[in-house]
Amino acid sequence: MTSKEIRNKFLRFFEKKGHKIVPSSSLLSTDPSVLFTTAGMQQFKEYFLGESSPYGNRVTSSQKCFRTSDIEEIGDTTHLTFLEMLGNFSFGDYFKKESIEWTLEFLTKVCKLKKEKLWITAFKGDKEVPEDKESREIWRKLGFPENRIYGFSRKDNFWGPTGEQGPCGPTTEIHYDSTGKSCSLGKKCLPNCRCGRFVELWNLVFNEFYQDKDKKLTPLKQKGVDTGMGLERLAMVVQNKASVFETDLFSSTPQAKAERIIADHIKGSVFLASEGIIPSNVEQGYVLRRILRRAIRYGKILKMPKNFLIPLAQKVIEIYKDVYPEVKSKETDILTIIQNEEEKFEKTLERGLKEFDKLISRNKDIKGEQAFDLYQSYGFPLELTEELAKEKGFKVDKKGFEKAIKKHQEISRAGKEAKFGGIGKEAGLEAAKLHTATHLMHQALREVLGSHVKQMGSDITPKRLRFDFSHSAKMTEQEINKVEKIVNQKIKQDLEVKKQEMLYSDAIKSGALAFFKEKYPEKVSVYSIGKFSKEICAGSHVKRTSELGKFKIIKEESSSAGIRRLRAILE
Repeated sequence: MTSKEIRNKFLRFFEKKGHKIVPSSSLLSTDPSVLFTTAGMQQFKEYFLGESSPYGNRVTSSQKCFRTSDIEEIGDTTHLTFLEMLGNFSFGDYFKKESIEWTLEFLTKVCKLKKEKLWITAFKGDKEVPEDKESREIWRKLGFPENRIYGFSRKDNFWGPTGEQGPCGPTTEIHYDSTGKSCSLGKKCLPNCRCGRFVELWNLVFNEFYQDKDKKLTPLKQKGVDTGMGLERLAMVVQNKASVFETDLFSSTPQAKAERIIADHIKGSVFLASEGIIPSNVEQGYVLRRILRRAIRYGKILKMPKNFLIPLAQKVIEIYKDVYPEVKSKETDILTIIQNEEEKFEKTLERGLKEFDKLISRNKDIKGEQAFDLYQSYGFPLELTEELAKEKGFKVDKKGFEKAIKKHQEISRAGKEAKFGGIGKEAGLEAAKLHTATHLMHQALREVLGSHVKQMGSDITPKRLRFDFSHSAKMTEQEINKVEKIVNQKIKQDLEVKKQEMLYSDAIKSGALAFFKEKYPEKVSVYSIGKFSKEICAGSHVKRTSELGKFKIIKEESSSAGIRRLRAILE
């Protein structure tokens, strides 16, 4: 059975059970406390808390997910950064009995897996939450003997919440016995053993609690079901393969750890880039840069040719183009982003590796300042330096690195005279006008070029504005004219520029953009220009757009890889 067939059969199975099929949401989570979508339930989080679902109270999906928590495990048979999560969800409808029965039906009747190869785990209870006896009893009634049902602690059989707070609860998990042979680790071989015998297939989460920021649990008013099963692992089992890398979700069968890391990281990079993420030194951009540079470094170990990631990225796009059309429609942007980062890092990688070898020849461990120099001078993410050091039996002073980073930021901040968003506190009326125009231009760029556009930097004087933004291609004359036209239309509409003070978390929930690199305080100012633009900002603004005059873009150019720069004036 192909992965495409497995995906379709899963969704259709639950559709027949009364579930609405919902498309995958973006990898960029709307929850400000997390960088990426890591689970299928994230787009449904509010419905578990009682908010009315527009899809009904039963839904199913195949969700794109990106996880960095297991990045050190990449290279084994089952772990990945990018994966697809098959899931079925209940918002106050069915609960444990139906969930478990349907799970067994799908695995044995649809996927044709042998029941005797399935092992079960359930929550064994602790001081706060009682043992999940109900799930164990349901499995017993379905014919599972006691010696294939085991209780585990909260670490293995209690899930959630995603982010700082949210719904959570005990889980029951289905593990597949891939070998039938006990390991040689000197203990009883059970699910969750790290020997590789068992493949964790499906996690059924029974959301019964709400966990707040202080990790306090309170019972939910309505109970919910949130299940997740990695498509790649299911395909591995159904297709009788030894690893996820041997399934049809990968174009070849990488065996060596370095090959598997490259295969995983290029797939993750393609999907992150398809979301408009540009390699940078902050947040999602930092993760993309980290996995690309890690892949490049392993490519060097394997003596791969220059630009070797491009044909690999094209193979990823070929595999997923029918399921996720955006990877094909954005192919040029994706390949440009990857090639720019590959060429940029290739120039310093060899020199950086030589410098690293010099450091370890003189020291037992890598000092914080030295790790910072590798980062600043050669573009080595801290994690890459730590990985290199670990391979040689050395350690990196992580706290010293963070201290060096902080010191560097303080010096830079002093040099900018506490600028925030590109404008000084003493800015005059002309600069305030240009700052307001920047907000209009930012939103106009997103409308013309796409929502991937993010502010990457700005500089405003009383005479002109300079604005850097994420976009991989040179703007056409038509696009520039369109942006100008939109901004001037909003100026003519004499829109009110309204300021509101609110908590940063509330500002994000309200839809305000927050793309500056500076760290925001807990309480922020949000500027709304009519219903057109809404941003967190601490600069000076005019009261109405009619005060701006005529907006004109005077230059469009490249700022750096994947970042464009606009210069504009008000006439």
